[in-house]
Amino acid sequence: MLIKRREFLKISSLATASFMMPNFLKAMTLDEALEPNQKILIVLQFTGGNDGLNTIIPTKNDIYFRERNNIAIKDSLSLNDETGINPFLSYFKELFDSGELAIMNNVGYPDPDKSHFRSMDIWHSASRSDEYLETGWLGRFLDEECYRCEHPTQALEVDDMLSLALKGENNKAFAFKDPKRLYQTSQEKYFKSLYDHHHDDETVSYLYQTLGSTINNADYIFEKSKSKTTTQAYPNSQLGKDFKTVASLIKSDINTRVYYLSIGSFDTHVNQNDRQKKLFNDINEAVKSFVADMKSNGLFDNILLMTFSEFGRRVAQNASNGTDHGTANQMFFISGGLKKKGLLNALPDLQNLNEGDLIYSEDFRKVYATILKNWLKADTSKVLGWKNGVYDFV
Repeated sequence: MLIKRREFLKISSLATASFMMPNFLKAMTLDEALEPNQKILIVLQFTGGNDGLNTIIPTKNDIYFRERNNIAIKDSLSLNDETGINPFLSYFKELFDSGELAIMNNVGYPDPDKSHFRSMDIWHSASRSDEYLETGWLGRFLDEECYRCEHPTQALEVDDMLSLALKGENNKAFAFKDPKRLYQTSQEKYFKSLYDHHHDDETVSYLYQTLGSTINNADYIFEKSKSKTTTQAYPNSQLGKDFKTVASLIKSDINTRVYYLSIGSFDTHVNQNDRQKKLFNDINEAVKSFVADMKSNGLFDNILLMTFSEFGRRVAQNASNGTDHGTANQMFFISGGLKKKGLLNALPDLQNLNEGDLIYSEDFRKVYATILKNWLKADTSKVLGWKNGVYDFV
């Protein structure tokens, strides 16, 4: 059977998310659920370089207000005598007060890169700034788990494309935006007719095999996503819908330990405060609904929500009431199972800058190592090559 270009592109669109991972997809048909009290990691990526200084605010720092005379946040919600949080993250303030939020300040890496693409690759792969890796830190976690576990550890990304962070050498996560849409597409007569097709060309044949695996598992994912209905109301934003999808899967018996979400863009060169306000409001309301859902189902102690962005912004504002690409940033950790809460370390030193940029104090790979070792119970030396210790907040 000959494939027309339009038909090939249509097949590719359905199979893109899983194109390099048929073995992983086959594993998803296993009925074994997560073990009781299994820890689950959710990564929320702030795409575009969120401005950390207008997220966690140094309320008593004169340098901050002098360098940001138009965009400084003056009505922050107090976390302590010298620190506030952006008012549009009001629920994060509630989590802070209740001991369910930890904040790691000034996270980065040596010789930072200010390119969106390169810096995101570094964060995804956990590489050095002069090192180029083709696998991600969570993808390598999947590789490691598959070698020592009875069944492959699974990961899902709520997106149309799979991020580098979730691509391993032998195992990769599965990306989809909406379980129902994935299922409906897979049931189209045209796609199902290709299921048993074979082709002499190795690449095309491989694509057919991947498509067949996707069709086999689309029903499984869709059924799991709707098996546990929720009475929790979620906002109608895209992030709200994504968190609702994750919540429905967590409450089912799908065997998934890692979920990956993203929101953006935080590339706020112009009129930063308006853009950040909108994004923070979406995040605030989605996380509020999700945490309430997890608590009502007795799951919150075993959930860890972690946020990151590829870089922060420069200390001084620009002429367009925005900020340009910078370096270090903070990370949020939300869970009912934190061992340490609140501000985990000091705010960035605004008196000690590198040509107007923050100088990082915490290596993001140490944060990853902490999550891998203490939360996911993985071997950090094998996944990251990291042997420099970990933190103790989880």
